[in-house]
Amino acid sequence: MEEILAKYFRPKLPHIWCPGCGNGIVTAAVTKAIDKLQLDIDQTAIVSGIGCSSRASGYLNFDTLHTAHGRAIPFATGIKLVKPNHNVIVLTGDGDATAIGGNHFIHAARRNLDITVVVFNNNIYGMTGGQYSPLTPNKGMATTAPYGNVDRPFDLCELAKGAGATFVARATTFHAALLAEVIAKGISHKGFSLVEAITACPVSFGRQNKMGSPANMIKTQRDNAVMVEAMAKMKPEQYEGKFPIGVLYQAEAPEYVTEYQKVIARAMGRTE
Repeated sequence: MEEILAKYFRPKLPHIWCPGCGNGIVTAAVTKAIDKLQLDIDQTAIVSGIGCSSRASGYLNFDTLHTAHGRAIPFATGIKLVKPNHNVIVLTGDGDATAIGGNHFIHAARRNLDITVVVFNNNIYGMTGGQYSPLTPNKGMATTAPYGNVDRPFDLCELAKGAGATFVARATTFHAALLAEVIAKGISHKGFSLVEAITACPVSFGRQNKMGSPANMIKTQRDNAVMVEAMAKMKPEQYEGKFPIGVLYQAEAPEYVTEYQKVIARAMGRTE
């Protein structure tokens, strides 16, 4: 891990994240995936929006963009269109990606744009005061839902799949090795890749929902996550309240930038 810190991190520690926050584990998983694939640092761009998780880009020694709230994916789209051979990775939070950035998310998935989106899902707006997000559980407490959230949350992986993503995976900060593994698979996949990283916000979510210590929140991940292969063998009553982890969906489809380049070639009178 010391070699990874020296190679991929800027000397900006200590970080801003609260004690017990899982964002550091997710960020480490991203760098471990990059290291496993031996990606060229100069051919890799990391883009983030606004939020606790989106501060991760500032610590990473790549070409990085810390963009406007909810707009990480449009910036990433621009990079990919101009530099098709770049590895483009988006680091974003559940509010950033699915609320103000929701339309960008589904349309990038629909287009099958070859980027990897890692969503740090801590079920809350952590940086701006603990408001509920589209991924806050029903009846979950938040500053904007002091008597419980009445909304039904998105299943982010099902949303991505339904919108057209061709790689969908999920893991947790408890399953850190699996998280790095599925991120690496997502980066290697040609097309839109979503990795939902289930992480803990002990301060803005844990305290309001009386979930105990950060360690207890990670134990909740351990107890409720089930490998997708094992869940397929379970009866419905056995997986109530649980969620699958691993690679949940993978398919092949035409990739957006490749198809767009063909349009440019036709417009300029070149043969494909």
